[in-house]
Amino acid sequence: MLIVSDTSPILNLVAIERLELLRDLYGSIVIPPAVSSELHDNGIFLAPDWIQVVEPVNRAAVEALRADLDPGESEAIVLAQQLNASLLLIDERLGRRAATQLGLDVTGLLGILAEAKKRGVILPCAPLLDEMIASAGFWIGDRLRSDYLKALSEIDA
Repeated sequence: MLIVSDTSPILNLVAIERLELLRDLYGSIVIPPAVSSELHDNGIFLAPDWIQVVEPVNRAAVEALRADLDPGESEAIVLAQQLNASLLLIDERLGRRAATQLGLDVTGLLGILAEAKKRGVILPCAPLLDEMIASAGFWIGDRLRSDYLKALSEIDA
């Protein structure tokens, strides 16, 4: 299974010291250079052997996406297409929409946490979600948070 990631999932998991969830779930991930640069700009210098940086070849496609998306999202989407990735990890609404319109399967932090719970890698999602909200600046509306935790049977309906 080949997984490509945008910046946000990595940034938020690093902020709560749980980056290993990506390794535990997916084994390895691929990021484009723009994501690596965005992480460096946020003081995060990744060197685990399970994260590989790969350059997207189709620069014209990257530039076309740049009209609406940031560099990391644009490169991650094009790279996911290039590598025929099984999954693209991306949180931002516009990026997710662009990726799904191009036929890519996507998930974000909520999906990552739900999958980790399903596989028994973590127990409840709520503590990690709340930590990302409090310390990483992850934003989720109160209603979405409530609906999400209800769907995971972590709070009563």
